[in-house]
Amino acid sequence: MKKNLFEMGAKFEDGWSSDNKIKPKKQTTTETKAPNEHSLTIAKEKRRGKIVIIIKEFFISKSELKSLLTDIKKHLGCGGTIKNNSIELQGNLSKEAKDYLIQKNFTFK
Repeated sequence: MKKNLFEMGAKFEDGWSSDNKIKPKKQTTTETKAPNEHSLTIAKEKRRGKIVIIIKEFFISKSELKSLLTDIKKHLGCGGTIKNNSIELQGNLSKEAKDYLIQKNFTFK
């Protein structure tokens, strides 16, 4: 038998993985602050012709943030979600949301 003169394919060395579905974990801060130590901001965005209010950056645990979102949605009668330690609310309710969070001892910039 003759020895192959050409090699096809890639060399598999250490640190190489064939599984492209594994993503590196993002570093998340688990710093928690009291409500009066927050410095929240409110931003308005228009998505698909509708106004969305974004209130960010919360430094509380996920369970506390979920319960706060539930309370805000019930109080304002709107929909909303949590994304990246911020709350997104449907509708032009920035003044009402700000007043409600001030009642809950949160501070704004």
